[in-house]
Amino acid sequence: MASSKSIRGRIQSIKNTRQITKAMKMVSAVKLRKAQLNVVNSRPYARRILSVISNIAVTQRVEHPLLSRNESPKSVLIVVLTSDRGLCGSFNSSIQRFSEKYYFENKNKYEKMDFLFIGRKAAEYFKKHKVQPVQVILNMAKEISYTYATKIADLLIEKYLVGHYDEIRMVYNEFKSAIAQNVVCETLLPIDLSRATLKEEDGVSKDFIFEPQPGAIIEQLLKKHFSVQVYRCMSESVAAEHGSRMTAMENATNNANEVIRKTTIIYNNLRQAAVTTQLIEITSGAEALKG
Repeated sequence: MASSKSIRGRIQSIKNTRQITKAMKMVSAVKLRKAQLNVVNSRPYARRILSVISNIAVTQRVEHPLLSRNESPKSVLIVVLTSDRGLCGSFNSSIQRFSEKYYFENKNKYEKMDFLFIGRKAAEYFKKHKVQPVQVILNMAKEISYTYATKIADLLIEKYLVGHYDEIRMVYNEFKSAIAQNVVCETLLPIDLSRATLKEEDGVSKDFIFEPQPGAIIEQLLKKHFSVQVYRCMSESVAAEHGSRMTAMENATNNANEVIRKTTIIYNNLRQAAVTTQLIEITSGAEALKG
C-alpha cells in the first residue's frame, strides 16, 4: 500500500490539475461568448445575401460559373475544419471519424477526391492514415476574422474556377449550444440558390434598371456571399470548439473533485490505521511494564 506521504503528494497534484481545468473552463467560457456572438450575427446576413442573389439571378436570368451545377461531378475537394489544440472532448474526433467514413464510402464515386485541412488535428490524424492533403492551414482560432476567411474563400474559388474541382464541400461542427454540436458536410461550391428563403415582398421587378449591370452585381455578391459562408463556417467551428472545451474542462474539474474526495478518504483511513497501531503499541508496552 502507498505511504501517506505519497498519497498527500497525489492529492496536491490533483488539486493543481483542478486549478488548471477550472481556469481553462473560464477562459473558454469568455471566448465562447465572443464566438457565439459572431455566429448569431453572421447567420442572418448569410441567408439574406443569398436571397438577394437568388432574386436577381432568377428575375434577370443571370448565369455565373459559381452557380452552374454539375449533375455528375468527377472531382471533389473536401475541406475539413478542426482545431489546432486538443482538450476539447469529442470535437475533433467526431469530425475525423465522419471525414474518414465519408472518404471510404464515396472515394470510388469520383475520379478524384482531395482534402484541404484547416486545423492541425485533422492533418495529424489523416497523416497517420497516409492521406496527403493539397494544403494545410493552421492558426485558425488566432486569426479568425472576415479578412482571413476571405483569403481562404479566394483560394477555394480559384481552385474551382480553373477546373481543378467540380464541387467543394466543407465538413465542420455546427454550433448548437455549449453542450451540443452537429457534424455538417455542406456543399460550398457551386452555390445552391434553392437554399434561399424567398418572400413575396423580396421579389425584384424585371423592370428595374441596374447600374452596373446585373451580371456585375451578381459577380460581386457571389464573392461576398462565399466569403461570408466560409467565415460563418469558421465561426461555427470556433464556437463549437470553445463550447466543447468548456464542457470537457467542467467534467474534468468534477472528476478531479471526486478523485480528491476518494483519495482523501484513503489517506484518512491510512492515517487513522497508523494512529491506532501506535496507540496499541503504547498500550501494550504500558501493560507489559506493569508486569
